[in-house]
Amino acid sequence: MPAFPAGSVVAVLGLGVSGEAAARLAAANGGIVYASDVSAGPVPTAAAERLASEGIDAEAGGHDMQRVLSADLVVVSPGIGPTSEVRRRVSEAGIRTIAEVELGWRDLESRVIAITGTNGKTTTTGLAAHVLEAGGLKAIAAGNIGLALSEIAVQSPQPDWVALELSSFQLADQETIAPDVGVLLNLSPDHLDRYRDVESYYADKRRLFDSASDASKWVLNADDPACTDLASGVAGDRFHFSLRGPVERGAWAGPDGVLRCRLDAEVEWMPASDLRLLGPHNVANALAAGLACAVAGVAPEAIAAGLRSFEALPHRLQPIGERDGVLWVNDSKATNVSATAVGLRSFDRPVVLILGGRHKGEPYSSLSAALRHRARAVVAYGEAAPRIVSDLRGSVDSLSVESGIDAVVGAAAELARPGDVVLLSPACSSYDMFPNYRERGRAFETAFRALPVAGGVS
Repeated sequence: MPAFPAGSVVAVLGLGVSGEAAARLAAANGGIVYASDVSAGPVPTAAAERLASEGIDAEAGGHDMQRVLSADLVVVSPGIGPTSEVRRRVSEAGIRTIAEVELGWRDLESRVIAITGTNGKTTTTGLAAHVLEAGGLKAIAAGNIGLALSEIAVQSPQPDWVALELSSFQLADQETIAPDVGVLLNLSPDHLDRYRDVESYYADKRRLFDSASDASKWVLNADDPACTDLASGVAGDRFHFSLRGPVERGAWAGPDGVLRCRLDAEVEWMPASDLRLLGPHNVANALAAGLACAVAGVAPEAIAAGLRSFEALPHRLQPIGERDGVLWVNDSKATNVSATAVGLRSFDRPVVLILGGRHKGEPYSSLSAALRHRARAVVAYGEAAPRIVSDLRGSVDSLSVESGIDAVVGAAAELARPGDVVLLSPACSSYDMFPNYRERGRAFETAFRALPVAGGVS
């Protein structure tokens, strides 16, 4: 059913990628649209100008609350938290609020693999879309990965499949999303700067299953009890993936390092060593994506070909170069402590770890064990630096603080030895210094490329 009757007043809050697409889709569906963003920065300003040129009422630099509170429906950006002033007033007024993905879902004709979890969502979403394409299907990766679902909903024709990354923020404001295949990768504490406790964070993740039916198909991490517990009692068929060996129905990595799958009969996909991705967590991501595509009907040989040909996405354990025998890796997307721990475990050589940014509520002390085994040094920076130093003192031989990305990269280069890895895996959001993790990762790469090489030639 449509998200609203034609002629409804629709307020769209936030003018990032999803907000702009939502405003355009709402207008196309007969809504009287008012779109706004509290920021007057270049991105929302440009979006407001584009929408205005199409006859859609939009402004950057503030919300007209009188207009927002007169709306029949509010479509909210996932970046606007439930405790924000505008969300609070909308809630008090009793106005129905939905996520942009819900708006797009109502007009979607494509079949959907929906992927959520704490870590690995973007890589797994990209993998799933890539494997579907390898199977001869038209597929697009969308959602939290960067392309708004509302943008796909206005396409003609729409793709055969959408691989849809869903964050907890998006799931919190969905109503009817019912994927053909749903994937829950893993669960660990995150976003504790936004959620009152880990249980409320997990509760939003569980909304993936809200519209479950007997026809639903779920791909779950057999190695993560929190995942299987969260799906307890949910209707539909379950398929599992595991790094620890065979499962009854699903995909696994065998002791010989070969990835296999069993739905009706057991098939061999490929050796895990053929993946172009770093770390055992990416083997798990490949198993999850491959299994979801197998459940969707993709042939084993196409799954193997797709997994083999997929390359690391930017800012996700992405090797960016080697300098003086040191490998430099951009993992700027690691915005929580558990993601950084996964990154550390991806290397069997000494690591100079760069941590910092805006604190998200998790203690960094949980990194201590991994640091003792793998880290040569930690370089801390940004707003979280004092907390990092306090939590990690005694866990690593060298713990220093720098200010500015150039100084951080320079200090890491001084500390690293041939054979080491310099790993930007911040365990924090970027918002103290950068608008997003992508800009942080690009700044890291730029600073790395400006380093002098041995002999003084840059």
